[in-house]
Amino acid sequence: MIKDKVVIITGASSGIGYAAAETLSKAGAKVAIGARRTDRLEELAKKISDDGGEVFYQKLDVTQRSECDNFAKAVLEKWGSIDILVNNAGLMPLSYFKNLKVDEWDRMVDVNLKGVLYCTSAVITHMNEKKSGHIVNVSSTAGRIVFPGGIVYCATKHAVTAFSEGLRQEFSVRSNIRVTSIEPGIVETELTDTITDESIKDYVENARKIDGLQSQDVANAILYAVNAPPHVNVNEILMRPTQQEH
Repeated sequence: MIKDKVVIITGASSGIGYAAAETLSKAGAKVAIGARRTDRLEELAKKISDDGGEVFYQKLDVTQRSECDNFAKAVLEKWGSIDILVNNAGLMPLSYFKNLKVDEWDRMVDVNLKGVLYCTSAVITHMNEKKSGHIVNVSSTAGRIVFPGGIVYCATKHAVTAFSEGLRQEFSVRSNIRVTSIEPGIVETELTDTITDESIKDYVENARKIDGLQSQDVANAILYAVNAPPHVNVNEILMRPTQQEH
């Protein structure tokens, strides 16, 4: 279903975004990959090209609306269409609220929420005009269940989950734009590397002891959603490691 479709993937320099780019490319999609770390984007683009895929990459800081708009414009100039957007870029500097990591809260809101809004706004007019498209937002189980030390992160992911449902209601019936919220539990990625609150390190170390999801597991879920027949809108995929309780 996605052969020759044009896919934008944010946060593609590592983890879920990296795996999703390779997976969707192997399924026949043209992939446009964006992130701040261009050296990793270049490495990924070479791998995809060497495997016979079509790829475009450009520096993308999702907290900058102009970069989101310019990225979408460059993709349209190259391939003439944007069929799927995977909003994957995200941060998770967990901390207890009492420790007042305000700068980290601001950064999470900017990346996890405003970045999703900016990237979606950059493609929605195009998708709305052609009455076709698919927006995939990578949320989290934290978008359903709040936990101590993660309340700001959870708030951003609750917002992404709500935004996804709002998009579906506004655009799916009227404009044939499908919307999917992917909600993984613990995934073995670099996401925890941004944690600076020493008082929460024990919680993180305990979480790492379970057999977590792999980035490829989530990439497979994304592929399942976008590869569904046009009359099927996979609204949500909630997935946890077998050993994760909450």
